[in-house]
Amino acid sequence: MRYPQRIVCLTTEPTEVLYLLGEQDRIVGISGFTTRPAIARKEKPKIAAFTSAKIDKILALKPDLVIGFSNLQADIAASLIRAGVEVHIFNQRSIAQMLSMVATVGSLVGASDKAAKLIESLEAMIQQARDTASQLPAKPIVYFEEWNDPIICSIKWASELIEIAGGKDCFPELSQFHSAKDRTVQASQVIERQPDIIIGS
Repeated sequence: MRYPQRIVCLTTEPTEVLYLLGEQDRIVGISGFTTRPAIARKEKPKIAAFTSAKIDKILALKPDLVIGFSNLQADIAASLIRAGVEVHIFNQRSIAQMLSMVATVGSLVGASDKAAKLIESLEAMIQQARDTASQLPAKPIVYFEEWNDPIICSIKWASELIEIAGGKDCFPELSQFHSAKDRTVQASQVIERQPDIIIGS
């Protein structure tokens, strides 16, 4: 079986996973929002934002696989599919779905064994954080802001990580919603919740 050799990553997550798997040589293009690993920004051409991409530049790279995320990149995916490019869109919103994404990326490049080891390592780190947090004397209220205009918060994975780290999500009731538009709040609502910790994404 021949695995993809020229991969374009429209978001930062698959880029980070491929580097962690030691499969970064397959990457020929990345998102301009990629921050991890830092070396990727130096090594790889940037061909996409988040909801927009330079389709002509992507096609010029002759990718045999493009990896993206969610309905927000549906138009990009459709343009590439019409051009005959194979596209895989993930939709991870929880920690479990993120780990599943790691497994799938590993499978796509023939690195399932390495992906399984990475998942095992990540699960151990999560458990260690949970064990450490259980010793904390109090649970601070944490506000994690995904986007500032409109104000979007409480995506499920962030809410889960806050709980694992020993905190309480400022808006836990919103974490059940898949769509970002259903997780928008007003600044006044944030103030009313009186968070102890504020984190900006």
